[in-house]
Amino acid sequence: MPKTTIREALLRQRRRLPADQCMSLSLDIQSYLMALDLFREAGTLALYSPVQNEVYTEALFAEARQQEKRVVYPRVCGDDLEFIEVVSRSDLVHGCFGVLEPGEGLRVDVGEIDLLVVPGVAFDQVGHRLGYGKGFYDRALRAAPPSCRLVGLCFDFQRVPALPSEAHDVRMHAVVTEVGCRYCE
Repeated sequence: MPKTTIREALLRQRRRLPADQCMSLSLDIQSYLMALDLFREAGTLALYSPVQNEVYTEALFAEARQQEKRVVYPRVCGDDLEFIEVVSRSDLVHGCFGVLEPGEGLRVDVGEIDLLVVPGVAFDQVGHRLGYGKGFYDRALRAAPPSCRLVGLCFDFQRVPALPSEAHDVRMHAVVTEVGCRYCE
């Protein structure tokens, strides 16, 4: 199936998810991730601001800050993402595409990130990711060093057996849904 067909079908299904169910499932997903060594061992983690019924990340932010972890969020800079340290969610402002992103703050090189939490429209069994098609995360993921753990968050219906992929695609190390974590390595 072409990427656009998969993207349209899954975005339509995700948009239909009732707000209370989206919140409940998101809390389950975040709890699974917080229980993993990937989260516990990370000193610096990158989160995203959810849009269009993506998995929420607020509990991850709260727990990371409580554990005195360094938290960064992406900000669109031209055709790329840059990562900015965020100490409070009030540091986030409406940015490109209406997504909450850091307004000001310390820029953090992707090489300093231990755990990069990634949104997606779909993820397959081996960790390939389908995004919105603009390539922002694809470029950021290619810049991440091998030591950086890449974890996709999605609802279980967004996991598919296989996605069309290209040689330059970067695979996730793990994908976490409301039914648990699947390692892709």
